[in-house]
Amino acid sequence: MAEPVEPPPYFDDVDINNDDNEPEDLFVSAIQYPPEKKLDNNGTIDELLNGESDLVGKLKISDSREELENVPINNGSNIVDSLEQEEIEGGDDFLEINITEPQKVGDGMGAYMAYRVTTKTNMRIFKRREFVVTRRFSDFLGLHDKLTEKYLKVGRIIPPAPEKSVIGMTKIKMSSQETNGTNGSDFVERRRAALERYLKRTAQHPVLVVDPDFREFLESDIELPKATSTSALSGAGVLRLFNKVGETMNKITYKMDETDPWFEETLTHVEALETQLRKLHANVEAMVTYRKELANLTNGVSRSAALLSSCEDHNSLSRALSQLADTEEKVESLHLDQANTDFFILCELLKDYLGLLGAVRDAFHERTKLFQHWQHSQQMLAKKREIKAKMEFTNRTDKLDQAGTEVIEWEAKVERGQENFDKISQMIKREMERFEKCRIHDFKMIFIKYLENHLDHQGQLVQYWEAFLPEAKAIA
Repeated sequence: MAEPVEPPPYFDDVDINNDDNEPEDLFVSAIQYPPEKKLDNNGTIDELLNGESDLVGKLKISDSREELENVPINNGSNIVDSLEQEEIEGGDDFLEINITEPQKVGDGMGAYMAYRVTTKTNMRIFKRREFVVTRRFSDFLGLHDKLTEKYLKVGRIIPPAPEKSVIGMTKIKMSSQETNGTNGSDFVERRRAALERYLKRTAQHPVLVVDPDFREFLESDIELPKATSTSALSGAGVLRLFNKVGETMNKITYKMDETDPWFEETLTHVEALETQLRKLHANVEAMVTYRKELANLTNGVSRSAALLSSCEDHNSLSRALSQLADTEEKVESLHLDQANTDFFILCELLKDYLGLLGAVRDAFHERTKLFQHWQHSQQMLAKKREIKAKMEFTNRTDKLDQAGTEVIEWEAKVERGQENFDKISQMIKREMERFEKCRIHDFKMIFIKYLENHLDHQGQLVQYWEAFLPEAKAIA
């Protein structure tokens, strides 16, 4: 009988940030809340946590593969249900986050951009109603890494942080002029808007919004520990690259036999949606470029009409040409405003959702990894049972007890593997239901806002030309 082939090893057991030897609670942020803060009028959070702490597994990133198979995928389902029910019923709670005043700190290649994060809320989980902190870009990436580490393994869809831009940031660092949000840096404004959307999207999630790391990021006016692992050329970055390569190889060499058609259909839908959104995003980007080119050409028409009016002897015609130059100048400004509307309202939404669909695929991949762990346990169980049967057949009683113990251990691992797989499957279904509701709502609101802005621009354009029409008719 051929022995089962063990799937390729993973790279996700590499400890890249842990500096101590004390075991960390994988879901500590999902259950730790200030005891004096109330979740609702019926009881405190501590009461919700009563009896749930024993369900939460502990795991170090450096744990071996076999220990991974023993980790219960449970961060307190009753707590999660209560938090999500709170979101449905608690319509009066609000959390308003704004990022303003980006400032360049330092000079040369050691410079960085600092952003002012202002938060207003009436949520009782926060210590104050309004607070202001200063954060740098690496702090945002560090927050995303913390949330991903804690919640992705249970099937949560974690909003992605904005991507790093080495070229854009290098230009800012080498610029001798101070860069802020008011003197016209497109890169800084785009990054500021992307960071603000990231925080707002994270705050929409009923579990992530009460996470201690997220709350500390918003309200603790202290310098956060430097997130060295966010550097593109750091050792942790290289390990993450190897991790992605290893996971990609596992996808190729260890195909998952899907038993639930919902997941197969949903993943097909996500892939098709991602393809079409990518095409739409590329076309909208092209439209933004064309509008800017149209604005530049309109500016050329304005300057040419102004020069022509200055050398025209006919008074009424000269006056009409001068008025035409003024009108074209206003139209140029309108085209630029429309290009910015296309970009910041529509194009950036599409880019955000391309990232979110990637986060959805990450959650699905976590489920695949748990399936692989479960199947590996089944293969090992079959192997141990075969070894035990051979010992019984050859009457080798000296090692029979040990073989029986190993069979019992692997039976427990198989049971836990199936339980973990079932739990992450249920979690992903709930997360996808939330994701679809948010996606439909976001697209509806953005399309309405985009069309309203578009109609305003077109109405203004009509007014400009209607104002010019009498001047053109007055040419005698």
